[in-house]
Amino acid sequence: MAGPLIKKGLNYVTSKDFRTYLCRYHFWGPVANWGLPLAALGDLKKDPEIISGKMTLALTIYSCMFMRFAWKVQPRNLLLFACHFTNVTAQTSQGGRFINYHYLTSEEAKKKHHIELIDKVIHEHPEKYPAIKDIIEKEKELKETEVKEFEAHSYKLPKDKPHIKPSL
Repeated sequence: MAGPLIKKGLNYVTSKDFRTYLCRYHFWGPVANWGLPLAALGDLKKDPEIISGKMTLALTIYSCMFMRFAWKVQPRNLLLFACHFTNVTAQTSQGGRFINYHYLTSEEAKKKHHIELIDKVIHEHPEKYPAIKDIIEKEKELKETEVKEFEAHSYKLPKDKPHIKPSL
């Protein structure tokens, strides 16, 4: 069963129709447009503070209009439709992150977020921050000392007594 299917696929890929499709704007236009949703998907892991609300809204509207165009044009351009559908989905997600961060997050939570972000960056790349490197090393040593002190004391519960009393 797979043999005839593979043969049919190879025949289509080597046909004149497929070569013509590859040389038309119906193929290369959407391929070039895939940069928008790929960039939006890549930005989903970045800090929500850098999201531009105006640009997110503009790209969402743009992709909605071109999704309709891709559906209405004859022959239908499903590759362009898929590209803009993906972009609308990613931009809507970015818009939600923008609204959540800028309008629903308290100032105290924003400050905490900034502190965590800076702490993460400093600890991931201490070589970039030589003035702070000594402080980080002292902090690590202090943590190791505290762990050793904790492990030195046996904070184990006695095994002969049950920890949980049966309720029945």
